[in-house]
Amino acid sequence: MPTAPDPAVLYPDVAAHGSLAVALRSEGTGCLETIPVTSSDSAPLLHATIGSTVPHRGRLEISAWRHERRWSVRGTESFQDMPLVDGRTDDLAEVARAARAWHDGAALEDIRRTAPFIHLTGRFEVPDHDPVRLTESEWQGMRQEADELEYPWQKTYQALIEAAYAQPALRALYPFTSHWVLRFSTTTRPRLTVVGPCLTANSDGTYGVGRGIIDADLGRFATAHEAVALAVRHLPAGLDPIALGG
Repeated sequence: MPTAPDPAVLYPDVAAHGSLAVALRSEGTGCLETIPVTSSDSAPLLHATIGSTVPHRGRLEISAWRHERRWSVRGTESFQDMPLVDGRTDDLAEVARAARAWHDGAALEDIRRTAPFIHLTGRFEVPDHDPVRLTESEWQGMRQEADELEYPWQKTYQALIEAAYAQPALRALYPFTSHWVLRFSTTTRPRLTVVGPCLTANSDGTYGVGRGIIDADLGRFATAHEAVALAVRHLPAGLDPIALGG
């Protein structure tokens, strides 16, 4: 791994302002001039955050790359800290415009129209933290993620996600992954209550069902539908409705 250059070399304009926060406030025709933007104490040229006027949004985190001149953003919802938007660009003024729209509570689609580098994760905002809607949002984000993956096993993994989503008993549960293993919970983040078996999409195109994330001790199958059907049969009876975790 090559040594990263001094941030002041990659970002002399930011260094001239003393911090990424101050540089952002000077960009985008001053659209952030009166908005609180905070820089990291340990790396003021590389990191900054901006809050939002709507309580169901968390911070928009802005980070400068260390080996080339580019910025990444990540904006989360406030209850679970899950990303609603992300993106990367080499245009700091575009970052400033996205940050202002995030701060002002613009709709997610409007943020993307304001700053086309913004990528919507598929999750939608749930201001009242309704657990059913949070579960629907997480499924939507997971399905979009599976569709957008750029790995050789993308099709196999996407087939697993779609097969699980097609089963009402699993769709009613909160989905999450650990090392790309599909798992389920009867509560939302931030505190999950794990239930049922683990489902894996393997590099050879097969699907595994197991009591843990390593071994497919309950079976290995040629199709996602077979694996998912077995997972449904191993769900405990009488599960409670989905609830908030935390």
